[in-house]
Amino acid sequence: MYYIAKSQKTFAAATADLDGAVKRHQFGVLHVHDLGATLRSKGIDFKGECKVFEVCSPKAAAQVLGIDMDMNMALPCRISVWRQDGQTRIGMIEPEKMLAMLSSDPALAAVAREVGEATRRMIDDAR
Repeated sequence: MYYIAKSQKTFAAATADLDGAVKRHQFGVLHVHDLGATLRSKGIDFKGECKVFEVCSPKAAAQVLGIDMDMNMALPCRISVWRQDGQTRIGMIEPEKMLAMLSSDPALAAVAREVGEATRRMIDDAR
């Protein structure tokens, strides 16, 4: 269900490298949510580091929406960088498994497989 890679990099280096990997694989970074900063700004004593990248392949998104417009709620893909147990991690919910829970359409499965392969390569490149 999850694809998680451990990294020897710092949180900042892994975050920067993920941003570059996403762009090299012709996906776009739509937004980066800094969950730690957001929680701290709300008065929560959160010590952790976690950034969630919303990434998208316009071609794949258009294919998914053309097959089933309800899948808009599963877009865009999210890849996270966080620190846990003193180690940097980069991971995601695998697109193939997530979409399989939402639809049995083989055309969606094919797009999800392509996106899953690409996003795993991004994570591996950034680690």
